[in-house]
Amino acid sequence: MKITELIRKKKQLLSFEFFPPKKVENDHILFETIDDLKGFSPDFVSITYGAGGSTKDKTISWTVKLQKDYKIETMMHLTCITSEENEIKLILDELYTNGVENILALRGDYPKDGVDYKISTEFKFASDLVRAINIDGRFCIGVAGYPEGHIEASDIYSDIDNLKRKLDAGGSFIITQLFFDNRYFYNYLELLHKKGINVPVFAGIMPITSFSQVERFKKMCGVDIPDNLINLLSDKSEDDTFKIGVDYAISQCEDLLKNNVSGLHFYTLNRSDATKIILNSLGHFNCE
Repeated sequence: MKITELIRKKKQLLSFEFFPPKKVENDHILFETIDDLKGFSPDFVSITYGAGGSTKDKTISWTVKLQKDYKIETMMHLTCITSEENEIKLILDELYTNGVENILALRGDYPKDGVDYKISTEFKFASDLVRAINIDGRFCIGVAGYPEGHIEASDIYSDIDNLKRKLDAGGSFIITQLFFDNRYFYNYLELLHKKGINVPVFAGIMPITSFSQVERFKKMCGVDIPDNLINLLSDKSEDDTFKIGVDYAISQCEDLLKNNVSGLHFYTLNRSDATKIILNSLGHFNCE
């Protein structure tokens, strides 16, 4: 089922993001996480696609497995920065043949693993990929949004211009990058509305569960972490840091749900503990 159909049926959606394990011996971790979280009846889940398509085969395999074996609506991430038209077409045909109808269309990060990838001449931007996917209407297409602006964008306004191009090309909904201050999210919604963008926006949620994540999030994603949260986390034990980060995420989600967010999209990092505690505390999504 296309996510746009789910949106019409339900006011607020719940979704989880997973990534394909690099090593087969770690597959059990993802299996256990999926088993732990499927009781919350997610409306859909997503599977990431490594930089430069480095996890292409595993991503497709896991997407099909969740769609067919677990009977969970699954959206596959698809990046285009190293892709050519024929390769994209083959992937789309394989997904559609296996009942996958939802794709998150992304430009993708430039690969940093030392492999000499060929940068695409056909897909320079995510909007190019959206247009190619949308050509025959088989898929429901989601796109990424950045409440604090993409790290490569000159400012939030140019970033929203880029977002509008993706939506005009055929995107149907937005999933945001993680954020820790809801004011950025609400301001983002206002800016989108002023730009004439009124599609559903799902809030990306990732609780801080270790202090080492703080600097990594700031560097990799360019997100602001409120001083009061940093102060709470400073010099705390691992257990206390986990509890503080989860409690903060609970408050964040409560506020978003109260303000009619279209959905919560949890970046699970293939772990279930934090997400389970948050959802059980919210009581908004029933666990079977």
